Amino acid sequence: MKEVYFSIKEAAEILGVTPLTLRNWDKSGKFRANRHPMNNYRVYKLSALEKIIEDIETGTTKSKAEKVIKKLMIRHLE
Repeated sequence: MKEVYFSIKEAAEILGVTPLTLRNWDKSGKFRANRHPMNNYRVYKLSALEKIIEDIETGTTKSKAEKVIKKLMIRHLE
């Protein structure tokens, strides 16, 4: 299956943080972003976002994050 990537704005929405927080996490090495090969923008793999959600929520329900991911997945796959 082809990996799906999200922009920094979309990733921030999924995780419930600001884009600035993701930039800071990337700079500090806490949560590294991938870079788009053409424009060098930060992009985030769906699998990495799912893992960080598990790490953050550690056993709590992921229903809100899952709803946002599904909505953005539909937009990406259209």
